[in-house]
Amino acid sequence: MPTAIAVTSADLVLPAPDRHTPGAAVLHPPGQLDLDGALAETSGLLERHGHLVAVVPPWLPAATVRRLHTVRAILETDRIALLPIDLPPLGTALLVRQLRQLTVCDFSPGVIASAARLLSHYIHAGALLGSVAKLDRIPVGLKAHARSWSPSAQFAVLAHPTPHLAKLGAQEGVLPPGPEFATHLTFARGQLASEWVAAELAPAWQVRGVLENPLPAGSAGYWGTPKLVEFAAGIPDLSVLYQLVASVRREQCRWCGLELIGDRCGFCSAPLAAPPPAAPASTARSRP
Repeated sequence: MPTAIAVTSADLVLPAPDRHTPGAAVLHPPGQLDLDGALAETSGLLERHGHLVAVVPPWLPAATVRRLHTVRAILETDRIALLPIDLPPLGTALLVRQLRQLTVCDFSPGVIASAARLLSHYIHAGALLGSVAKLDRIPVGLKAHARSWSPSAQFAVLAHPTPHLAKLGAQEGVLPPGPEFATHLTFARGQLASEWVAAELAPAWQVRGVLENPLPAGSAGYWGTPKLVEFAAGIPDLSVLYQLVASVRREQCRWCGLELIGDRCGFCSAPLAAPPPAAPASTARSRP
């Protein structure tokens, strides 16, 4: 069985792009399952899949994050990866789908876990907001705060990879900078009635497909308002995702022994050992 990819809420599981992509496991939070149940749930996943990779964004409730770490500590296993990836809710769901796609490839669990950081750099995630008065994820100037009091105000906000904020209808540039590679766009409507994301942003970003999805439960809290339309663009093709990951040099973790790409192990978080310093070049000249 392929490596299990896990989330803490079912609304972070986007529809599979094809019949080969597996679903994601949902690790139920403390309010839905007690500790004994969580241990049994996780143990069952490890028995069936061998390794478990869970994306843990910083906006999750603290009790949920503590539960994940507690379960891993009690089970005393190095086969659970808890990945601290900082993406908005819909961007997190998009990354989770990409990891699910990679599990059908010939990558080891360590490579899949450490690939999450690599793939997150290629995700453009933001939202159209009716107010930025309570937005604390990116810098918001006093002028934008003042404009939020207008009942008709709408703001185009990009949280990742580069923060961007602009008011729709203003003289300055409104469109967030888009990806310079082929993507599909996923969007989810909150309590904001607007077609701007599908009608204007998607054509401007030259996306190759648009998909609407239900809004994740954590989106209103992340963006500071329920009046929003959240969006995330990412690479849809498994062949491109495979080439991205396969092109990175693989190393062996000096702590747990798993394969990794990048500078840190996804399972034990140990940094890649620094290469030994190069020997100084000899300046002595050989005698004739």
